Amino acid sequence: MQFNEEKLNLLKQVDSFLQERQIEAYLVGGFVRDLLIGRETADIDLAVQANALTTAQEMAAVLQGKYVPLDEEHGIARVVLFPTSEAANSRPWYIDLSSIVGGIENDLGRRDFTINAMAVPLRSFLGATSALEVIDPFKGRADLDKRQIRAVSQTVFIDDPLRLLRAIRLAAELDLTILPETEILIRQSVALITRVAGERIHDELVRIFNTLQAGRFVRFMDDLGLLTALIPELESGRSVEQPQEHHWKVLDHAIESISAAGFSIRQGQWDYGNAALLSDIPWSEDMDLYFHSEVAGGSTQAALLKLSALLHDIAKPETRILSGEKIRFYGHDIQGADRVKVILERLRFSNKEIDLVEKMVRFHMRPTQIGHEELPTRRAVFRYFRDTGNAGISVLFLSLADHLAARGPNLDTDQWRWHVNQVVFLLNEYFNRKETVSPVKLIDGHDLIHLFGLTPGQEIREILDSVKEAQAAGEIGTREEALSYVKNQLLYRKQNLEG
Repeated sequence: MQFNEEKLNLLKQVDSFLQERQIEAYLVGGFVRDLLIGRETADIDLAVQANALTTAQEMAAVLQGKYVPLDEEHGIARVVLFPTSEAANSRPWYIDLSSIVGGIENDLGRRDFTINAMAVPLRSFLGATSALEVIDPFKGRADLDKRQIRAVSQTVFIDDPLRLLRAIRLAAELDLTILPETEILIRQSVALITRVAGERIHDELVRIFNTLQAGRFVRFMDDLGLLTALIPELESGRSVEQPQEHHWKVLDHAIESISAAGFSIRQGQWDYGNAALLSDIPWSEDMDLYFHSEVAGGSTQAALLKLSALLHDIAKPETRILSGEKIRFYGHDIQGADRVKVILERLRFSNKEIDLVEKMVRFHMRPTQIGHEELPTRRAVFRYFRDTGNAGISVLFLSLADHLAARGPNLDTDQWRWHVNQVVFLLNEYFNRKETVSPVKLIDGHDLIHLFGLTPGQEIREILDSVKEAQAAGEIGTREEALSYVKNQLLYRKQNLEG
């Protein structure tokens, strides 16, 4: 694996820092694994023959980085370093330090999987001219060549239950197979996942949803019993029947929606998808960048779209009723958004992530409701993007994924084309008709207070929103027209109150 010059210089600075303190250090874990398969990484794992917490604090100060304690109980810390050259990747580099206990081979025996239980002496790595000096007591290199994940010991998941999720994440990211004996250990240990802090679960979960195979591996998680151990609210959907146009029950539909979401944004395959289904949906580099962009905490727009796909029908079991002979789920979108907030807060998602997922769940049916038999009006377009806000684009693609995963192999192409037309229209409005989606401000609250004697509060917000909606509809276009519109609105309100 080739490093850019700045990363090599960074490692040399780290080595110099450690040599000055006579601290023996080894490159370990994911860094060595990725090194062997030629995978670029910004993360450096170091095992040091010293107190890792103290060493990391000193290293952060000397190298002008940031110190982050990751696990003080087990002596694990992080130093965050930021690239200095303009050509360097803007993403910071993470140096994770852990303390060696009982020699390097003993230390490797306390790690999770054989492919992560290899080490390379740091000084040997920096001075290597040919083959690397790899310390590999558990034959991790052979497992890596065979593309398989094998637990180092029988107690790996008891020692740290987060490894249950990490096994899935590594398999998804690197396209590896979890060996049967390790799979058995996972099945036996799934209940332990509830002991893990939400922050740690968040990081692994986000990385799973960031992969192209998220749907496949969430399905695998469900088969292992890990999915509903992690999110028990999903279990009630397993046996819930849906209207006859649905091919799957609620939980299976939700899991199927993940792959359909990835397929809809050109990030992965779906068993029932083909290029023709997406041929009419405009795609561009900007759209691709949008879904690859990071929202917060490592989660991308794509990852949160797929997470929303899993959770979008979370409230269907509790809202299911029979209306005549038809099954209905009245209010499952609203209740689902509330339920999602609780789940994601428990898993320590950020407010920014939660807000986005909440909106996607709350409005996932909206794109097919605003036009009925015709294309949406300009007022409807404005209201859609006003209500969905920063989730507006993602909601459109969630609605497509929901449609695909509802019908599956029984997709009605005419209904699908109608749905696609709705989405295409809204996308075109968003990118080409900003005056409809987000009209420029003609008046503000100060105008309503000073010119019409209104007091700050809900009435002002309602009037300003009404002005923007009238702008979007093309009814007004100047400040004077806006003020006249407000005058008429207030007169109308006064007459209604007097009447």
